[in-house]
Amino acid sequence: MKLSRIASLFTILGALIVGLIIIPVITIFFRQFAFDFNGFLNSLTSVSILSAVGRSCFAAFLAVIITLVFGVPLAYLLARKDFRGKNLIEGIIDLPMAIPHVVAGIALLTVFGVNGLIGGPVSSLIKFEGALPGIVVAMTFVSAPFLINSAREGFKSVNPHLEKVARSLGASEWVAFRKVTLPLAFPHILSGAVMSWARAISEFAAVIMLVGYFPMIAPGLIWSKFYSSGLEEGMSIAIVLLIITLTVLTILKYVRRNYVDQY
Repeated sequence: MKLSRIASLFTILGALIVGLIIIPVITIFFRQFAFDFNGFLNSLTSVSILSAVGRSCFAAFLAVIITLVFGVPLAYLLARKDFRGKNLIEGIIDLPMAIPHVVAGIALLTVFGVNGLIGGPVSSLIKFEGALPGIVVAMTFVSAPFLINSAREGFKSVNPHLEKVARSLGASEWVAFRKVTLPLAFPHILSGAVMSWARAISEFAAVIMLVGYFPMIAPGLIWSKFYSSGLEEGMSIAIVLLIITLTVLTILKYVRRNYVDQY
């Protein structure tokens, strides 16, 4: 099929941006596997690396759970209801995507630090600095907008008339939401949850500002190895994290294509 001039131009422009994304990814895999494959294998058995990667994955999972519990109901309200201050709330939700993450870390430190607005009074019960809860808080802050916005679009895509029909047939508002609206919006929620998890696991600056280097997370370990030993030391850990992220995204695409979208 012959492309028109505008289609050809758009193809070239699109290829350039795709190249900008894929070439660095291919290069890091090539350099690691071609020149230091043993370093990659060693990273799979290193206790410190596996601990940092596992901690990042677990903390990101907790961040997603928190956003699901508190963010999905908010997304439903934003999609279905009109109220004073709605635009302000939507702007607040998008704020973590707009501000530098070092700034986010400082802001979180003023609230959850040992002398912070929340961290100070509850310091005898829960600790955020130098502890897992701080990692989860920072990850939730930077990743929540992805899930909330995706869930909101999912709820918007569901025709409100379907809920009214369910209510007219005797279903309560909760039953109509749980059995009609939520299943139809689920593909968007699932996509948002995975993207939120991927964003959380990659966070570095906000976590370091609030928590510090310990307990170590994967991005922090990559930076530490790179800063102290050079590119090659950090690359093997980056490969492990990249493989995990790509695997999760691939599984998401497969599940959506073969199960969720068909449903």
